[in-house]
Amino acid sequence: MTSYDTDTTASPATGDADVLLVRERLWGALADRDEYAAAATVFAAMDSGMTPEDVLLEVIAPVQHRVGAEWAANRIGVAQEHAATAINDRVIAALAHHSVGKFAAHGGRVTLACVDGEWHALPARLLAEVLRLRGWQVDFLGAQVPTPHLIAHLHQHGPDVVALSCSIPTRLPNAHAAIVACQSAGFPVLAGGAAFGRDGRFARQLGADAWAPDARTAEERLRRGFPAVRRVPNRQPVDDLPHLADQEYTLASRSAPQLVKSTVTDLEDRFPAMRAYSAEQHQRTVEDVAHIVDFLTVSLYTDDDALFADFVTWTAEILAARGVPAASLHPALDLLTIQLNDFPRSRRLLRTANDALTALTGPGASE
Repeated sequence: MTSYDTDTTASPATGDADVLLVRERLWGALADRDEYAAAATVFAAMDSGMTPEDVLLEVIAPVQHRVGAEWAANRIGVAQEHAATAINDRVIAALAHHSVGKFAAHGGRVTLACVDGEWHALPARLLAEVLRLRGWQVDFLGAQVPTPHLIAHLHQHGPDVVALSCSIPTRLPNAHAAIVACQSAGFPVLAGGAAFGRDGRFARQLGADAWAPDARTAEERLRRGFPAVRRVPNRQPVDDLPHLADQEYTLASRSAPQLVKSTVTDLEDRFPAMRAYSAEQHQRTVEDVAHIVDFLTVSLYTDDDALFADFVTWTAEILAARGVPAASLHPALDLLTIQLNDFPRSRRLLRTANDALTALTGPGASE
């Protein structure tokens, strides 16, 4: 598993001692892979007076964030992360079937979906349950919803608004396609999820009608309503993102497999320690380079230096937690720069990332 940002719809909030205790009990149940203890923990919290919404956003969401942080720090493995996430998902389902919201139903209908290729469904699932608790009718379509199927659903069921969730930035081009398609069909779009940036800058850049950083803010924004969507016939990505006219994104994304292959092939000469790698370590290196190329291409799509630089420094921290020198990324970035020498925006992104990596590892660390 590699996830740039596994944050959920709510960040770990500062709570009183009771909330912190419930979080620790839930974390202990997840660590023990004990679904029944996890469910008993949240039901006991509600029996003690905690609202279902607070359980979702002040207990389950922060604990899920901790799951991602523990994986990133190499204190739990992929299987443990998956098991914990699956238990949290089933606990949410159990809670949903036994909870009644304090808000009266008002008839508003929301279609909520993760964009095509986005398999982090838990943030959207939390939002769906909060909306239901607050009286909304919600069609939750789950993870990885292909845009044509989403549009077919919208035409069939006619919601008031579409809420799109995207956690991994490499799925932003898919999110953009979904936003354009929904609006072209006459439906406003509320965007949410870590991929859109902590300040929502990518939601605005890609033309979403609104953005919300968390579930409560999302519901409050939905309640205010949306004006009729202004349809733009034959709207294209380049209409929102004029920098795409240089074709760098298209050419880099199409050549991504070759970029990865060439970089890995030449990396042994630049980073001799690779020669002693096991087959598993070599495969992980291939995967790491592939993720770097993926983030480079999406950064070309958004023309955002910080997106790529932040990912590279995040990757460096992940590698360091696994005993791999963070400076080993410098040769990979240098090799990509050589291959993309004719692409000015690519060179700029790679230079910015190399500078950020140097600031993290110190000068001369790549030598």
